[in-house]
Amino acid sequence: MPQLSRWLARTALLYLLAALLLGVAIPAAGGHSPYLSAAWPVYIHLLVVGWATQLIAAVAFWMFPRADPKAPANDAPGWTMYGLLNAGLLLRAATEPVVERHALLPVAALLQLAAVLIFAATLWPRIRGR
Repeated sequence: MPQLSRWLARTALLYLLAALLLGVAIPAAGGHSPYLSAAWPVYIHLLVVGWATQLIAAVAFWMFPRADPKAPANDAPGWTMYGLLNAGLLLRAATEPVVERHALLPVAALLQLAAVLIFAATLWPRIRGR
């Protein structure tokens, strides 16, 4: 398994753990914590973007053959995608429950969008018939 895929899969597992802990903490707080009361969208993003999307990316980078198998591997776009996706997710997790920081949500969304576009552009040439 390539190093990029290992990092994506391990990071996905960390987000799954974080999401499940947050999923337990939100109802346990019983509305006594303003941060946790507003953290439901963060919980969803940790599961969908952090866990599912990142695990899908890990498997895709691992399993989809490179467009030119003889050419040296260029993992730079994949690492860029990894960095942008996680930066956007962490920024969103830190700012969404805090009303005063909502202005940073578009930045987080743009980071995630850029990551998805890089992912799609990197995988597109790998999707081909035999």
